[in-house]
Amino acid sequence: MAPPAAIEVEAVTDTSGVTVPDPLTVPVKSNEIYGRRKKADKRQWGVAAPSDSKDFRLRSYEGRPKARRWDHYITHEAKTRKGNSLKQAAKFLSTPGIISLGGGLPSSEYFPFEELSLKVPTVGHFSEAETKDSGVVLTAGKHDLANDKSIFDISTAFNYGQGAGAAQLLRWITEHTELVHDPPYEDWRCTMSIGSTSGLDMALRMLSRPGDMMLSEEYTFSAAVETAAPLGVRLAGVPIDAEGLLPDAMDAILSTWDASARGGRKPHLLYTVPTGQNPTGATQSAARRRAIYAVCQKHDIYIIEDEPYYFLQMQPYTGPNAPDAPPPASHAAFLKSLVPSFLSMDTDGRVMRLDSFSKVISPGSRVGWITASEQLVALYKKHADVSTQNPAGMSQLILWKLLDEHWGHAGYLDWLIYIRLQYTQRRDVILAACEKYLPKAIVSWRPPMAGMFHWMQVDFTRHPDYPQKSIEEIEESVFMRVIEHGALVMRGSWFYANSEERHDTLFFRATYAAAPAEKIDEGIRRFGEAVKEEFRLGKENGVNGYSNGH
Repeated sequence: MAPPAAIEVEAVTDTSGVTVPDPLTVPVKSNEIYGRRKKADKRQWGVAAPSDSKDFRLRSYEGRPKARRWDHYITHEAKTRKGNSLKQAAKFLSTPGIISLGGGLPSSEYFPFEELSLKVPTVGHFSEAETKDSGVVLTAGKHDLANDKSIFDISTAFNYGQGAGAAQLLRWITEHTELVHDPPYEDWRCTMSIGSTSGLDMALRMLSRPGDMMLSEEYTFSAAVETAAPLGVRLAGVPIDAEGLLPDAMDAILSTWDASARGGRKPHLLYTVPTGQNPTGATQSAARRRAIYAVCQKHDIYIIEDEPYYFLQMQPYTGPNAPDAPPPASHAAFLKSLVPSFLSMDTDGRVMRLDSFSKVISPGSRVGWITASEQLVALYKKHADVSTQNPAGMSQLILWKLLDEHWGHAGYLDWLIYIRLQYTQRRDVILAACEKYLPKAIVSWRPPMAGMFHWMQVDFTRHPDYPQKSIEEIEESVFMRVIEHGALVMRGSWFYANSEERHDTLFFRATYAAAPAEKIDEGIRRFGEAVKEEFRLGKENGVNGYSNGH
């Protein structure tokens, strides 16, 4: 089917019509994107061709505010990094008739790959079994670009590239970001990363210095703590509830900050995982995000929005044995059902959003991207050019063949709806198992709305050896008891934002992402048996009515 024209005309009668508004000003729809792309010069797709995501945006951002400048937070390291001077010459490689004796690009004739084939799902038939039976084979040749068969090929993707990533995939990423988030300021940009952990590391080196403290949820992604620590950055935990980070608590912490008592100057960074937070599974509502953003404006806090689980927002949980909620009826309904991102409400350009394909396509792809203001993206690209370089060209080509040539934006949304329903089923399995096997007098939980994790609170005060045993000792005893019963859950203390701060709650994290349903059920049963044994519960009132005399 031919793509739609840039400006479409809809028939009204046989003799009249109405012109659809200029697509540079109307909202983007998933099935219209390819028809609204700007015509690109073939040289745009060459080896190590430089690109700017601004050139791939579908709407006009004229009249929107410009991002704030962040010079007062940018480090000396970031200011003095000049990038890779040799890569500046890459823009001349596509000059007609030029003979390049300058760059160190190896000839593709010495790449021992002639063709790459992938078997992938067709749209609407996404399961592993369906892919095996009816999947299609995508093929990338070595010289598809030169032979006008494709705009991305092995000779291009497998060579050196720019830190921003290949223009072919960067275009798709930019369009996707615009479709989903539509940032409300003018000078936003995208650039690729090799994953969000690397993105966080580079962001901290751009925006923090040794001795700084950074805000986060009081329980947070352990790798974030471990990434910050060698850079001399410590985390200050903000209290949370079922919706995650509490804005009033954050405001109070910042308003009363005592640098001497805290051992560091007032924070200017917030690291947050707003959706399906790791480890708690909490998801911030739209109202909660706006309140947090307002606190950040008040105190001039820059937000690092880490969102690997954003598209793992699940169907509403309606209780055990309740009928399944119907899936989104359309792409528009699906996108509307997602909690708005910080990026989508960022009028100041104070958000760096970290996105990744790790949780929705494959962790091993090692391809992600950041979205931020032009100022910060330019610094990030310079850093990438002299450190990580671009994400692996092999991965970029594979993803581009799947996402751009095969599925398109509409097909990718279909895939996201599919995995939404799959994760909903997994979430419901673990919740049903908890209802069935866990002693509610000891273990409590809230149904996660998104992500991969189930956060369970254990009432350590009901342990028969409390207070003789400390909370840390009880956690250790429960953890090892669960191991003895043949299951593994993560200790909540491993996720402290700041282990020096006092914690008076005991949690364990389970995941429903990997194991099949029967293993999830059995794992929770074993966890329940271990808890009952550790707390020496007597079977007086059935499965959930255990008593230990308290």
